[in-house]
Amino acid sequence: MLHRLTQRALTNCMAGLLCIPLIISVAQAQQAPAAAKPGQPNILFLLSDDQRFDTLGCMGNKIIQTPHLDDLSKRGVTFDNAFVTTSICMISRASILRGQYAARHGIIDFRTVFKPEELDQTYMGRLKAAGYRTGFIGKWGVGAPPRGYFDYDKMFPGQGHYRVKQPDGSIKHLNNIMGDQALEFIDASAKEAGRPWVLSISFKAAHVQDEDKKEPFPFDPDLTHLYADVQIPMPVAADEKYFNALPEFLRKSENRVRWTQRFSSEEHFQHSMKGYYRLISGMDLNIGRMIAKLRELKMDQNTIIIFTSDNGFYLGDYGLAGKWYGHDVSIRVPLVIFDPRLPEAARGKRRSEYVLNIDMAPTSLAAAGLKPDERMQGRDLGPLLRGGDGRNWPVEVFHEHHFKHGGIPRSESLRTQRWKYNRYLDSDPLHEELYDLKNDPHELKNLATDAALEPVLGEMRKRWEAMRERVK
Repeated sequence: MLHRLTQRALTNCMAGLLCIPLIISVAQAQQAPAAAKPGQPNILFLLSDDQRFDTLGCMGNKIIQTPHLDDLSKRGVTFDNAFVTTSICMISRASILRGQYAARHGIIDFRTVFKPEELDQTYMGRLKAAGYRTGFIGKWGVGAPPRGYFDYDKMFPGQGHYRVKQPDGSIKHLNNIMGDQALEFIDASAKEAGRPWVLSISFKAAHVQDEDKKEPFPFDPDLTHLYADVQIPMPVAADEKYFNALPEFLRKSENRVRWTQRFSSEEHFQHSMKGYYRLISGMDLNIGRMIAKLRELKMDQNTIIIFTSDNGFYLGDYGLAGKWYGHDVSIRVPLVIFDPRLPEAARGKRRSEYVLNIDMAPTSLAAAGLKPDERMQGRDLGPLLRGGDGRNWPVEVFHEHHFKHGGIPRSESLRTQRWKYNRYLDSDPLHEELYDLKNDPHELKNLATDAALEPVLGEMRKRWEAMRERVK
């Protein structure tokens, strides 16, 4: 199926790094989509931004308030070991949509867009062709938004802004605007009885507002009371000695620049963290509105809800801010899936298997009764959701970060159940990291130079080299 691509505008945006996306118009297909099959479920895909795995109540955080996602966890399945294959927004989003590693889909910058045939091969494109009503709200993230492709289009290029001026001059928070748009889509979908729908919502929360140096995490003022009297503890790895142990190129990286802007003092840390937490709580409140709307319209028993994030985030860990590298705080994300079709015995469960962002596409397609594209590399999580045996599930996570930026060294990583191997591709001399995750889960002591562990390091190098070829 061919589409005509037309350049419509040139817009500056900030995605933590300068990018210039093109606004793309995709002409509607001439042929009508296939008719949906009876009984196919609706799919609500919720993607947060820069939210690390330990910032939900259901993931063990005793401070943050996320009651609606915590309730979804109690009624669904929570994955304790979910990872992204690249820890940066545009590449991770491309991987989610295509179900592929970056080494295969080839998108490693902010400008590249999906070719028409590639857009059709995303899980959203496949569901569209199968007769689903489609909607996309929020940050598209993969170059310029493909205008005209989805039935409901509320995408924006770049990062957007949290505080949006309304026609009457008032200011409305983006979390609430996106919540309103979601309800609008769900209401409209209810009028097309019998036609399933898929809605992808890509929140800006909890991404920093890069150009706002005074308030890096602009939250909804109505949530100012949250965490006002709370002292948020610093991460274990925030001790200055862990920063001092880093090689010079990491001590002078973009991560350190951003740490200075956000976490450089106790007061600064508390201010930034409370803003970060309030953004997540505001997102959770709007997810609660969506769930309530589904119940009101009696759609809750035929709507699968998937919640995850595009990557993790350094919250002062190792004296850094941002993401990009292979430490767990950068690549490990929350993942909660609620499928109302599951039997009661399969609900409220936790799974420890390693699952990836590239698993979202085949999981969504399988839920709709569609076969994944043969080029997809992710796996359908359906068997794990249904309580299946995960003993033969893969036990390795490969992470690749090839985006070129002078202050962000390229890197690759391999994580097994016991060991983590990080390799900085441009370092000279080569800098490697080896962590014993069993005895050092916070990745505090680099063992790469420990002579006694040279056999382990050598084995991890071999496995890393094999994996980087396998994912192409």
